[in-house]
Amino acid sequence: MPPIISISNLTKTYASGLKALERVDLEIQRGEVFALLGPNGAGKTTLINIMCGIVTPTTGVLIADGHDIQKDYRAARAKIGLVPQELYTDAFEAVWATVCFSRGLFGKPANPAYIEQLLKELSLWEKRKDRIMTLSGGMKRRTMIAKALSHEPQILFLDEPTAGVDVELRRGMWALMSRLRDNGMTIILTTHYIEEAEERADRVGVIHKGKLLLAQEKATLMRKLGKKQLEIVLQSPLSSLPRELAELGMKLEAQGSELRYTFDSSDENISIPALFARFSGLGIGFKDIQTHKSSLEDIFVSLVSEHASLPPPSSGAPPRGDAPVARAQNGAAP
Repeated sequence: MPPIISISNLTKTYASGLKALERVDLEIQRGEVFALLGPNGAGKTTLINIMCGIVTPTTGVLIADGHDIQKDYRAARAKIGLVPQELYTDAFEAVWATVCFSRGLFGKPANPAYIEQLLKELSLWEKRKDRIMTLSGGMKRRTMIAKALSHEPQILFLDEPTAGVDVELRRGMWALMSRLRDNGMTIILTTHYIEEAEERADRVGVIHKGKLLLAQEKATLMRKLGKKQLEIVLQSPLSSLPRELAELGMKLEAQGSELRYTFDSSDENISIPALFARFSGLGIGFKDIQTHKSSLEDIFVSLVSEHASLPPPSSGAPPRGDAPVARAQNGAAP
């Protein structure tokens, strides 16, 4: 089955010379949850805006569900729902009216039953007659999601979807996302809550300084780059680290009362029982052992740190005159 999104040689350079994206190649499979991670200014939002047809790339081709986002914009955009970071809403409109209006902009016939179900799933039904300006930040975020889903898209982009949303609302939103995914929707999200990506995503992409460093299945990434750390609390402190243990890369911590050993979790040559047998041979006793496996956050920080010393593609920010202009806000077609 062909990917639902295919990106080839995508770049974005503003008139100021800022290279926001540099040779991005990426394929996203139908029905998967893809998490895009990166520090502020890495290019996450620029990449999403290009994928949604809001920003025009400098070079490259992007296909969304078989449609070129530049040559066949209307057909491609109809497949996409976007929840941006900013709360673009008609403040004086009621929730029901603005969600129905967004559906109509895509040429979809009225479907009150679908809109009712959508608002109930997002806990917005009781607020359907309220003006958006009166809603809390979390409710406004939910309204943005409702607008993005109003035309029943196949692809949903979530740009920091849980920003400003409390824990209870966040759980409800992710429950809805899980149901959408189960029904075959493809979801692409950016998030600063790395634990969300670790829990929800099938694949993870890491972007830094406009470059896509990698895009891999979460399990494969954890297996390839994950590290395990063994912390051993000794019965008696050591004044120095024995040579045999130093050669293994062990470190003496906590004034000689702890040993710390970091190793590749995928290395089949590492034998913990053999390690403890070596302790016994050296006459070293221990009273407690703790293990820690690298989280996705650890891996992300490590990857970004490796590239932090590289110079950015260029410096500065695009002046106001060069700022990209959105063809359509969330839930709107041209």
